[in-house]
Amino acid sequence: MVTKIIDGKQIAEAIRQQLKKEVAELSTQHIIPGLGVILVGDDPASRSYVTAKEKACGEMGIYSRDHRLSSDTTEEELIELVNSLNIDPAIHGILVQLPLPAHIDEKKVLETIVPEKDVDGFSPINVGRMVLGQKTFLPCTPHGVLKLLEYSNILTEGKHVVIVGRSNIVGKPLANMLIQKSSSGNATVTVCHSRTRDIGAMTRQADIVIAAVGSPALITKDMVKEGAVVIDVGVNRVTDPSRKRGFRLCGDVDFDSLVGHVSHLTPVPGGVGPLTITMLLFNTIESAKAAGE
Repeated sequence: MVTKIIDGKQIAEAIRQQLKKEVAELSTQHIIPGLGVILVGDDPASRSYVTAKEKACGEMGIYSRDHRLSSDTTEEELIELVNSLNIDPAIHGILVQLPLPAHIDEKKVLETIVPEKDVDGFSPINVGRMVLGQKTFLPCTPHGVLKLLEYSNILTEGKHVVIVGRSNIVGKPLANMLIQKSSSGNATVTVCHSRTRDIGAMTRQADIVIAAVGSPALITKDMVKEGAVVIDVGVNRVTDPSRKRGFRLCGDVDFDSLVGHVSHLTPVPGGVGPLTITMLLFNTIESAKAAGE
């Protein structure tokens, strides 16, 4: 079987070209979408991710305001900053990069962001709207997965989708999005997790397997039926002395063993990752549109 490797970079670029047109149209109305980015501490992975987001904003014509705070920033200081962005008319989306230092209550900070600027889609109000199928900001990574499927002409209606992972960021919201009565939903969804007795027994039944658990090469060829679609959301650092940096990135899927066995497969990196940032830009632009109405 010939396996189609889904190019997330190519799909993300196609979406960004459309978004650039929308930003240009908003500029004629004197509206510049604005994203407020907050990074607390100096975690290398978080810093790299925030830098990539800021670069993407610049390329799109989106205004990005960068707030890089020391790791000893207090919870009160961070909440005060979030509140100032809540009322700032130049900022349409607020991104607080996770994880936060241990002394800061992550839940409290995220709930401080007003729903209208919650472009990560993490606030309880926006999560509730998502579950009810109402218009809202969808979490970026799950939304990116739906876009990968859509642009690859992979239908979800009537399909059995098995999601491995139940995080609040990917697994849970993705399951909710896939069961919605919509063109990107109408699937039958099974969610596996660390307490699932036999994950392979579940994934072998799936038309579409989505791995989002953070365990290198967890999903192997014997766990997936021939011809299935496999979407790998995991990003793991694995020690590799042959690499200059001493490590390589890999997903939750044993990529090489699945090539030639499944119909569609996403790589890591270059699969879901580029769509995550793209959907953050999408949400920021949607927020700017709403503010201009």
